[in-house]
Amino acid sequence: MAYIDGFVVPVSEGKKEAYREMAATAAPIFREHGATQVVEAWGNDLPRGKATDFFMAVKAEEGENVVFSWIIWPDKAARDAGWEKVMADERMKPPAEMPFDGKRMFWGGFEPIVQEG
Repeated sequence: MAYIDGFVVPVSEGKKEAYREMAATAAPIFREHGATQVVEAWGNDLPRGKATDFFMAVKAEEGENVVFSWIIWPDKAARDAGWEKVMADERMKPPAEMPFDGKRMFWGGFEPIVQEG
């Protein structure tokens, strides 16, 4: 069964294009190292909650939006091997200025419990 890595990160509205370019560069590298799909999604319908929401989860500041991303792998073994290769890949060196605050990013690995289509 597939394995999924999920990420949520705050990105300044003014750095949307820089983030998109960085993500577009990384996506084929993940695919090359075994991922079956890479999705980077810019928030455009994110309701504000009372107890929690996407903005609160990343402590978004004024002028920031939230990116929700996921990478689908064939299985956890492929994911573990793929991440090792991605992290060693010279093309994955971070840019001089990251287009987001990595301290407020969160991520994790997920095993699907329902999968349709």
